[in-house]
Amino acid sequence: MLSGSTGQRMRLNLGSLIVMAGAGGVLAGLSPNSPAVAVGCAAAFSAGVRLRTEASLAIVAETVAAFLIVGLTTGAPAGALLGYTFAYAGLWSVALTRREFLVRAEQAEHMLAETQRAREAETHAAALAERARIARDIHDVLAHSLAAVSVNLQAAEGLLASDTLPAGNPELIKAKECIDRAGTLTREGLATARRAILALREGTAPLPDQLASLVAQYRADGDAAINLTVTGAPRPLPEHATQVAYRTAQEGLTNVRKHAPGQPVTLGLGFEPGYVTVSVANPLPPAGHPGPLAETGAGAGLTGLKERAALAGGTLEAGPADGIWRVDLTIPT
Repeated sequence: MLSGSTGQRMRLNLGSLIVMAGAGGVLAGLSPNSPAVAVGCAAAFSAGVRLRTEASLAIVAETVAAFLIVGLTTGAPAGALLGYTFAYAGLWSVALTRREFLVRAEQAEHMLAETQRAREAETHAAALAERARIARDIHDVLAHSLAAVSVNLQAAEGLLASDTLPAGNPELIKAKECIDRAGTLTREGLATARRAILALREGTAPLPDQLASLVAQYRADGDAAINLTVTGAPRPLPEHATQVAYRTAQEGLTNVRKHAPGQPVTLGLGFEPGYVTVSVANPLPPAGHPGPLAETGAGAGLTGLKERAALAGGTLEAGPADGIWRVDLTIPT
């Protein structure tokens, strides 16, 4: 369906050609040897190029009719009457050929564009299939290996809790703590690996749903109270922005578990025009009471997040303020 401006422009063109055709035929009939003949020729050629065959034929017929009526009335030579009539018809025929060429060129251009889109879709589908294959392979490897590690850790924990072992042995207590930490790290590693695998697959959940799932997992692990707040109107985000935002929230909660266990956590997600924000805030632990997992890890989590944010064009700030430890990410979308 044509828009109003397009339809108005077409009606204006058609009206102009009708006027030119009639005027050109009359002028040619009045003065066959004057340059005014070009007006009718221009009308016949333009109609053949711009209009459909039926409409252009009507325009040419109008030109010829006006020319013959006026020419016969003024007593124009028979040669001029026949010559100009065939000239108008010849120009119209040439114009039809030109129009057919333009139509075929436009169709060829559309076909080329469709072929290009089909090729891009095929390439995209092949890439998604390859990513899905890689995700399945990684999942199979990690699921078996980390699950086996977790089972063995649980078995070791059960053996250390046996009544046959001496109670209060400091080495046994330390071994239990190590096994607990190893179990926690194994679960975190498995969750992180699953997240990376999901990123390889098509159709990952929106960021608010992913953070809600992360919060549910945090609660299921028996940690302190956590509150998720989402501000602004949620919208689809680029994949790199979603990954950086999720990893920031995940690392922030991991740091709370390590350094401030038992402290309430506030996880915030904000959708702003042109950018998205993620914040993790928790009260600082009492001085001199570090968490049991404070010494685990390489201590490069926040550094890695800052590097991720910088690569995505965003910024990340982390530090204490008024007794609250905050991690704030801002990333453009």
